[in-house]
Amino acid sequence: MIIQERHPLLPETNHDEGMRQDFVHDLRVHLARNVAPHNKKVWNLRGEPQFVKTHGRKPESATEVKSVMTKDSIYQFWSAMQRNSQEMIWYSVIDSVERQFSDLAEKSKKLSGETGGSLEINKNFEVPHYLSTHDIHLIPGNYHSSFSSNDVSCGAIYEAGGHIYGMGLLGSKLDMLGLTNIELYKSLFPNSNPENILDMGCAMGNCTLPWAEKFPEARVSGIDVGESILRYGHARAEALGVKVHFSQQNAEQTNFEDNSFDLIVSHIMMHETSSNAVPAIFSECRRLLKSGGVMMHLDLPRFESMDPVEEFLSGWEIENNCEYFAGTWRSMDIQEATVSAGWNKDEIRIEETQGHIKRKDHPYSAPNPTWPVLIGVKN
Repeated sequence: MIIQERHPLLPETNHDEGMRQDFVHDLRVHLARNVAPHNKKVWNLRGEPQFVKTHGRKPESATEVKSVMTKDSIYQFWSAMQRNSQEMIWYSVIDSVERQFSDLAEKSKKLSGETGGSLEINKNFEVPHYLSTHDIHLIPGNYHSSFSSNDVSCGAIYEAGGHIYGMGLLGSKLDMLGLTNIELYKSLFPNSNPENILDMGCAMGNCTLPWAEKFPEARVSGIDVGESILRYGHARAEALGVKVHFSQQNAEQTNFEDNSFDLIVSHIMMHETSSNAVPAIFSECRRLLKSGGVMMHLDLPRFESMDPVEEFLSGWEIENNCEYFAGTWRSMDIQEATVSAGWNKDEIRIEETQGHIKRKDHPYSAPNPTWPVLIGVKN
């Protein structure tokens, strides 16, 4: 098991809270290792034969697989337990955060300014409707809720719960996807040394900080819609000694000047936006990038690379984890969406890369997934 790295802002747990969090972690590991694999077996043993008997052919879509599998008791059991374990993540960490609500806020204020990073909160900011209407990942209050002028609770919940959610596979600092994107960037652009980097949808900066550490001479900025999570991210970065400039902004329209960035990145942000937001974000990236600048949007595996059964199982979180746009994103022609936003076809491509943490080395994990990254190089 990969142990979560401690720092002054991460909530402390008492005995009962720690045991509860360990239980939820182990439950999720058990479901992933010992229960989820039976879904494929059930499909092969009775799901597919039943479908073929009824229709005279194999299923051609995830929807057709769903029509059979959602009626199967084994799948129903796994799905119910998976949903319960997801809810239990947040219940298990909220007690620690609520108990230390004021202390964490005070710590965050004392840490501010330690390394020269900055934080800008927009008091008139409007959270996009695609985030304010439901709780993605079932996080109570989603990423953007704030309950006081110094609240950092969203970030504390996100970090403490995120480690349990990923079963350690997101890294000791939840930075695996940032490190993965950096590895790809360095392999594709080995001689590049960006001076100005922007991380869109940075949350608490867990994937932003690796960029600042890899390119210490660069000015690294992170934007997100959440006030509390940004306040936590700023204090966390200061506690870890990493200089980052955070601001509360919508990636669809920022206040940065034209042609001001060498590199714009995001890490599993796009699938939590909307059909209207996607082209707006691509257009904004083009506006912000200098000539020769690069954008790299790493996100969930594409459905076109999967068979109908894999697509159905992979898409469980769409309905059950409040990731309602994820199915659209994973099915849409994102290259066409990029072109419609003003990019040229010869400027964009999709690269596949594997996670920085190799799952084969993790005792509880499935095979290491391949992450698609939409890359644009502005002419």
